[in-house]
Amino acid sequence: MLIQKIIVQLVCFIFLFILLISIFFIPVFHNHITDSSHSNGEIIDFNPNGFVWPLPGYTKISSPFGKRPAPTGGASSFHYGADIPAPPGTHFIAIHDGEITFRQFLGAGGFTITLSFGEYKVTYCHVDPNFIVSVGDKIKQGQVIGSVGPKNVYGVSGNPYHDENGNPTNGATTGPHLHLGMRIDGEYVNPLLYF
Repeated sequence: MLIQKIIVQLVCFIFLFILLISIFFIPVFHNHITDSSHSNGEIIDFNPNGFVWPLPGYTKISSPFGKRPAPTGGASSFHYGADIPAPPGTHFIAIHDGEITFRQFLGAGGFTITLSFGEYKVTYCHVDPNFIVSVGDKIKQGQVIGSVGPKNVYGVSGNPYHDENGNPTNGATTGPHLHLGMRIDGEYVNPLLYF
């Protein structure tokens, strides 16, 4: 009888303990999804505009939208996007459902991918030249569409951009990063205002 009473009390204690843990310590997910295409289970944040951040895990901005001193020869003194530093090979994702409408080397932007949807055109510049998407591809939000490219690229005919050692660069760049540009109805806007 005493053993049964102890077992019942132990079961009740375990039940209450599990209940308390589940109430107070299981995180509440609000406006988050886990993208199964990311092997490390990164959380992708949604914002009020419905976009997701293009480089999960990398949020530092090295050059914001607007006036700036030109960082290298051929770079503009007005920056039409936001630069997010990340190591070469870092995957970036589609901020929204859309269609790939451009994919090639584009002057100062280097290797570039454009994702279009509605009145928006989002450019991802200085990307890896080994493209994994093609023009015309229909893309889902959160889908990996490319990787951050290297600083130096070779074999681009007529590339006027070079580093301090004379090596050709991935557009007007001083190092690996993702340049995120956004146009609405053809007008450049600060992409950070939409995140």
